Amino acid sequence: MPKKKKRATKGEAAAIGIIGGSGLYSMPGLTDAREVRVKTPFGDPSDAFVIGTLEGRRVAFLARHGRGHRFSPSEINYRANICAMKMLGATQIISASAVGSLREDLRPLDFLIPSQFFDRTRLRVATFFGGGIVAHVGFDKPTCTRLSEHLAAACDRTGVNVHRGGVYVCMEGPQFSTMAESHTYRQLRFDVIGMTNLTEAKLAREAELCYAAFAMITDYDCWHPQHDAVTLDEIIRNLGKNAENVQRAIRETVRGLSESRDCECGSALAHAILTDRKVIPAATKKRLAPIIGKYIS
Repeated sequence: MPKKKKRATKGEAAAIGIIGGSGLYSMPGLTDAREVRVKTPFGDPSDAFVIGTLEGRRVAFLARHGRGHRFSPSEINYRANICAMKMLGATQIISASAVGSLREDLRPLDFLIPSQFFDRTRLRVATFFGGGIVAHVGFDKPTCTRLSEHLAAACDRTGVNVHRGGVYVCMEGPQFSTMAESHTYRQLRFDVIGMTNLTEAKLAREAELCYAAFAMITDYDCWHPQHDAVTLDEIIRNLGKNAENVQRAIRETVRGLSESRDCECGSALAHAILTDRKVIPAATKKRLAPIIGKYIS
């Protein structure tokens, strides 16, 4: 990891953002890398960004929980993280996170590329809007279909067992599920459970960024009869192996990812802002400039 740090300048640009979750606190293989601190209208991101070249493309990497895993899922400043990605020029975000499996056939070390989310969070701000401006973005398809297929295809090419599509139930945490909750999620036919990706996906849609995620299965949730037999050492080993696999899959994704976007993510706000432009407070316009600048001067 590079030691040199600096503040972000207008010359910084990285079209691809990478967010690393539990077990992925750095991105090996980056060249010409440097750390950049980004100040946003929503506060500080989780850590410094590492901007560098990966497979010939400029990328910005962020450790979601901060290096050393300092922030719980409820403490992460998701708005700052996503806003900073936008400010650095990202148009597409590749996310990686550890999840538990709610199905017997979704095994530890498998990856799932979620196509749907179910929200069980309670304590988070999951919108950039408010303070005198109202916007309602479409979220029926919460991940970018085009980018998700790139992630899945990269898994195929790198030998990672991948499942295309599925429901990620996002709980608040930091505690894991009760047995009753876990069995209920299975009855509802959810596929994996985690604590972070939904909040990112909501904000990425408002920021008009493509968003897709590698959900990396570490173990079965507590519904599984063998759950109590799983040791911490096993989980840590699975985190390490998943980190190795996702690094390969990310590099492969970046290698084949086009800068052009034929999806609707880049125009999510086109008809979403309902507030009369004349009554939006000046301070709100200023705060939201990185997000809505092209629609409101």
